[in-house]
Parts: sequence; structure tokens; C-alpha cells
Amino acid sequence: MVMTRAWRDGTAVERDFPVDRVSDLLEHDDGTFVWVDHVDPGPDDLDQVEDELGVHVLAVEDALERGQRPKLDRYRDSLFLVVYDVQGLDDDGELVTHEVKAFVTHRALVTIHGPEVDLGAVERRLDANADLADRGVPWLVWGLLDAVVDHATSAVEDIGARIDDLEDDLFEHGNPREQQIQRRSFRLRKALGVLRRQVVPTRDSVGSLLHGDAETIADGIRPYFRDVEDHLVSIADSVEQLRDAVSSVLDTNLNLASNRQNTVMKKVTSWAAIIAIPTAITGFFGQNVTFPGEGHWSGFLASVSLIVATSLVLYRVFKSKDWL
Repeated sequence: MVMTRAWRDGTAVERDFPVDRVSDLLEHDDGTFVWVDHVDPGPDDLDQVEDELGVHVLAVEDALERGQRPKLDRYRDSLFLVVYDVQGLDDDGELVTHEVKAFVTHRALVTIHGPEVDLGAVERRLDANADLADRGVPWLVWGLLDAVVDHATSAVEDIGARIDDLEDDLFEHGNPREQQIQRRSFRLRKALGVLRRQVVPTRDSVGSLLHGDAETIADGIRPYFRDVEDHLVSIADSVEQLRDAVSSVLDTNLNLASNRQNTVMKKVTSWAAIIAIPTAITGFFGQNVTFPGEGHWSGFLASVSLIVATSLVLYRVFKSKDWL
């Protein structure tokens, strides 16, 4: 499946034309640039792109391999960009990301991705900023990057909200669910790790576009790329802060568990002490020795009274120390 669009002098002129017409469109008019969007292309499809646009053969090889790291490779007449589109957290708390690759030439952008990626947000962003279309291919690249960054920002905000809920659950009713909190914490930390590996490096790619490949970016659209870079810096900072927050939740949960264990031990020790007094007294009166009231109800009542009195005294002492 392939989608094609063409602009001439900042105005959309054609769409859904065959890929083999790309070179013809670009050959006859210097003001024309195109966007080709491939969904799961095969080797033959990319060979056609190579023939039409002259992209480097090594970039084509990388485009066929899944699991590329986020990067920006420079070739003589083109750039090869790899970014990850963040779809958010699924029902299991796993971060869902999808790889998007792009060939960038002076007058064409070719995007490559799987069927699970919808670049409709890029089209809507381009249509909403059609006044920038005269900037050419950099405008298309900005639309792609800006959509990716917006999705990543939404994912970071979602993770932040879930961490806030996790912190609230720590002290809910004074009896947090330890295993569930630990499981949720580890999943969030794992999601942040994926976000850090697959999205944050895009900041370096954008910085390279702004500085190392400065001639690629026209002056009129440069502030828009700086805005994308600022958002990526903010995402990187937020990821580090959220990782610290998750670690804090885990540490707090462990400390609370330790405190609860200490409380349980104090209670067990206190009740053992209370039970030990009656045991000692009854054991003493059960010895084969003479004691006041032996063989009479008065002796029995005296022993019971002593048991109750000492037990109550111990209970009040332990209660005052908050051991019970």
C-alpha cells in the first residue's frame, strides 16, 4: 500500500499517483516536491524508490531491517531518518511504539512503516499549516517529527498521571497492596526505559538537522524545528524525573512493608508477653507446694484476679507505647 502527494510552489497539485511518476514530476519543475508513504514495502518497492530518487543503497538496506535504533544517517544526496511513534500504554501497562523510517532528499520525503502506524495526524498537521508548504521537504519532515513528538508527550503525561495514582495508592487505607504496587511500578519503569531508548535519541536527530545539516532546513521553518527540539528536551527531562519518581515509589513501598513487619512483630511480642503472665501464674499455682487459699475458692479467685490484673496492666503499657 502506498500513498503519494505532490506540491508545486507551495500548492498541492496531485495525489495518489504511481511511484514511477515521481522522477517525471521532479524533473520538469524545480518547484515541485513529493511525499511518498509506503506501508510494509518489499525489496522491489524500495528498489523502485531507489531508482526514482537515487537514495543510497545502504539506506535501502537499513529500511528493510526492522528494529533500527533512532538515528539520522547522512549520505551524499539524501538523509535516512529513523524515529519511533508512541501509541501509548496498553491494557497491561506496556508502552506501544512503532518504527517509522524516512528517506529525505532535496525534493522528496519517503516514509516507511507498518500497517499499525497511522500517519493521518501528519497529513492533518500539514493541511493545518499549508502556509508553510513553500518551504518544501523540510515542511514535510517537520510535520512527521511534530506528530511523533506530540504522541510521545501524551504518553509521558499518561505515565505521569499513573505514577501520581500509584503514589496515592501507597497510603490508601493504611494497607497498600504491596505486590500490585510493585508490579505497576516495574511496568512503568520499563515503559520509561523504552521511551528513553526509542524516543529521546530523536532529540539528537533534530539537533543534527538544525545544526549539522543546517543547509537542509530553510530559515522560514527553522523556528518550528526548534520548537520540536524543545519538546524533545522537555520529554527527556520528564523521563528522568519520572524514573526517579518510580524509584521513590518502590523505595517507599519497601520502607512501608518493613514498617508493617516491625509493627506485626511488636504486636506478636506484646501478645506473647500478655499470655506468658497467666501461663506463669497458673504454672506456679499448679506446683505441688502450699500457697494461700490452697483448696479453697479464695485461692482460685486470687489467682484469676492476679491473671486479669497483670494482663490488663501489660495491655495498657503496650497500648500506650503503640505496640498494639
